[in-house]
Amino acid sequence: MTTAFDVPADSLISAVSKELKENDKINEPSWAQFVKTGVHKERRPENPDWWYVRTAALLRRVYVDGPVGLSRLQTKYGGNKDRGTNPEKFRKGSGSIIRTALNQLEEAGYVQKTEEGRCVTPAGQSYLDNKATELIKDMPELSKY
Repeated sequence: MTTAFDVPADSLISAVSKELKENDKINEPSWAQFVKTGVHKERRPENPDWWYVRTAALLRRVYVDGPVGLSRLQTKYGGNKDRGTNPEKFRKGSGSIIRTALNQLEEAGYVQKTEEGRCVTPAGQSYLDNKATELIKDMPELSKY
């Protein structure tokens, strides 16, 4: 059986984000068009659908990393801050964006909160695996899976 590990992450995330956009439980907050994705960024995202892409990437990341907390996800989506003539320094990503997206994924039934952190529900796992199975049919170079 094909899983989310068997397909390239970018193609899985783009396919899932298109479906999440049609989901009633996943909605872009009103403040999402004005915010940066972290302290290390200088501008807001250029993609108008960046919220759905980030939510799909978070769903995949929770699937891959197993029970994961907010701090580890902030580290994953962080980056180096340009400080002019001073050396660059790592800064974490926005916690509010990650927290809000994870709460929406919990409402949709794809993620659940446990004592160890957030993990994917069986419904979320089957959703990602089914999407990976659909994608692998369109990629002849991955036919061995």
